[in-house]
Amino acid sequence: MGNIVAIVGRPNVGKSTLFNRLVQRREAIVDAVSGVTRDRHYGKTDWNGREFSVIDTGGYVVGSDDVFEAEIDKQVELAIDEADAIIFMVDVESGVTGMDEAVANLLRKVKKPIFLVINKVDNADRATNAVEFYALGLGEYYTIASINGSGTGDLLDAIIKALPKIEEEEMDELPRFAVVGRPNAGKSSFINALIGEERYIVTDIAGTTRDSNHTKYNRFGFDFNLVDTAGIRKKSKVKDDLEFYSVMRSVRAIEYSDVCILIIDATRGFEGQDQNIFWLAEKNKKGVVILVNKWDLVEKDTHTTKEFEANIRKETAPFTDVPIIFVSALTKQRIFKAIETAVEVFENRKKKITTSKLNETMLEIIKQNSPPAYKGKYVKIKYCMQLPTATPQFVFFANLPQYIRDPYKRYIENKLREIYDFTGVPIVIYFRKK
Repeated sequence: MGNIVAIVGRPNVGKSTLFNRLVQRREAIVDAVSGVTRDRHYGKTDWNGREFSVIDTGGYVVGSDDVFEAEIDKQVELAIDEADAIIFMVDVESGVTGMDEAVANLLRKVKKPIFLVINKVDNADRATNAVEFYALGLGEYYTIASINGSGTGDLLDAIIKALPKIEEEEMDELPRFAVVGRPNAGKSSFINALIGEERYIVTDIAGTTRDSNHTKYNRFGFDFNLVDTAGIRKKSKVKDDLEFYSVMRSVRAIEYSDVCILIIDATRGFEGQDQNIFWLAEKNKKGVVILVNKWDLVEKDTHTTKEFEANIRKETAPFTDVPIIFVSALTKQRIFKAIETAVEVFENRKKKITTSKLNETMLEIIKQNSPPAYKGKYVKIKYCMQLPTATPQFVFFANLPQYIRDPYKRYIENKLREIYDFTGVPIVIYFRKK
């Protein structure tokens, strides 16, 4: 479980560039046209061994400045609600703008660490000009040039110092299931179907995940914790039609869970937004169960479950070893099956395979189908083991690990899945030099 840092600020101050630098990949599209950042607003970074998540809140900004006023309120609100620290970015070229002042007004009331970051400071004159930002009333500031990264080290040092230490929670060993999905996919009705309107609440664990309801349940003979994003803040301010926010709301729930129950709407299919949430769960190495809800509303003659399933697997490739269950929260059809499967995935994720067993099985398989020679070099894999990590990760030792190509890596992964059943669980495989 990591801390979350959010980047806020008006358009074109360089939020995406900083975000990319932090998560070290050009995932956000950077373009001078206002509001082109799409889809990839979330990534993990680590600095000096502390890992944290970064959210670029410059989500879906459309149109003119006046539309943006409402938009920036939403961004800041999202950051205030979900993040442990906030980077407020401004731009030395344009100086203090009215919009910057509006953001500063919102942030001054916040009790969380706020880092005022002045971008595009790449020479001495600009460093002098930066002084005017004291006027925002947020105290000290950091100057950076996010395009070449100067100044980001000091900023990161300060952020790491300020982030609350995350106590490994005194949580019981019970599985934590996060119910996630886009707005109106049926998360709330699934939860109601699951726990009945009376809500069999044994204990409400106060304050573990901010406003995600974190509740202990016992149903169908299973004990589990439910991290429920369904009922999170239906504030009129955050319009739920803003898909971006629904994904960002899922971030914390996903990080706090072991298994994500991703609910999709059968009448809409597996859409981009579902994919984003799936991708988040996979990147965070969480177990995944996909529930296709409202299956009772679909014309069966045109869509068979097989076709529908094949379609989803095409979209989730290469991670296709995921249970897909067709449910109806309304008629409670296969609700028990859904929970049972989530528990199985939870067990798969904890699975440990002894080194002797692993070598016995896998080396035999490798002998029968060894990595293809590459540039005339033969790769020999001599030994393998499962790493002592919280989620399944394996290392294979080879004489020339750099010559093992992706198809062979996938072959090994598929064999591991086949033999040891890692259904629903992302697994990581490393090839290292002995």
